[in-house]
Amino acid sequence: MTGALFRANFWSSDILSTAGYDCIIQHLNNGRKNCKEFEDFLKERASIEEKYGKDLLNLSRKKPCGQSEINTLKRALEVFKQQIDSVAQCHIQLAQTLREEARKMEEFREKQKLQRKKTELLMDTAHKQKSLQFKKTMDAKKSYEQKCRDKDEAEQAVHRSANLVNVKQQEKLFVKLATAKTAVEDSDKTYMMQINTLDKVREDWQSEHIKACEIFEAQECERINFFRNALWLHLNQLSQQCVTSDDMYEEVRKSLEACSIEKDIAYFVSHRKTGQTPPAPIMYENFYCPQKNTAPQGKAPGPNLARRGPLPVPKTLPDDPDYSLVDNYSLIYQ
Repeated sequence: MTGALFRANFWSSDILSTAGYDCIIQHLNNGRKNCKEFEDFLKERASIEEKYGKDLLNLSRKKPCGQSEINTLKRALEVFKQQIDSVAQCHIQLAQTLREEARKMEEFREKQKLQRKKTELLMDTAHKQKSLQFKKTMDAKKSYEQKCRDKDEAEQAVHRSANLVNVKQQEKLFVKLATAKTAVEDSDKTYMMQINTLDKVREDWQSEHIKACEIFEAQECERINFFRNALWLHLNQLSQQCVTSDDMYEEVRKSLEACSIEKDIAYFVSHRKTGQTPPAPIMYENFYCPQKNTAPQGKAPGPNLARRGPLPVPKTLPDDPDYSLVDNYSLIYQ
């Protein structure tokens, strides 16, 4: 039963003690602080998500990523950039959602604060009245006890003066005793009245304390439930973010599955080819016998392996004066 635990377990045998009430209030303050901490956590997480989303958006829109690719891989990269852009937008949207959840937590805290304030004011008044009446009762008790001691002394004085001859002195003692008895009766009535009033105040305070315990326990149940649900919702939002992001990444994976290495190679060759005829071999040309050599028929052009041509045959013997001539050109300086 709601309220049954608090009202049964936060009492004190000392009538002036507020230990039980103070303990409950401290617990409620801690709970409110915990809600504020979670609220701040959501706001900070929202800032992180927003910054990440904006950074990811800038990365997707401004940073080149395979911009010179062609054909199927190019289309896959375009899908990749589009989905990264969508993921970034999702993070920015998540930031707005988290701020909204933080606002709800703040409103809940403020609502409970106002509800508690009414009960706390009533309890503060009850505590003050109880303390004030207890003080009045103790003062009345102290006065009553003093009057009783005064009466006892007056009676003892009368007994001691029984053998005195002085009649006037005895009359004074009797008058003092009568006055003391009257004062005791009056102080006794006042003391009893204060006791009755204190008991009435105590009952009123006890009733308010029970009501406060019930209200505070109901509030704490509501707070725990709200906090638990808020945390659960937060985790669901984070999970949904992951699922949404993975769905977007799956689109990229599908586009990559459609990517064809053969098609991209063929596309490149088709659109960028420069010709199908390789250059002819570069043949050796003899400096002294300038004629163009052609590649042997029936052989594919290959790398030019130049060879030195045959040496000219001397037309004269070594002993002849023209031996040093090659094609009428003298090799001996004259």
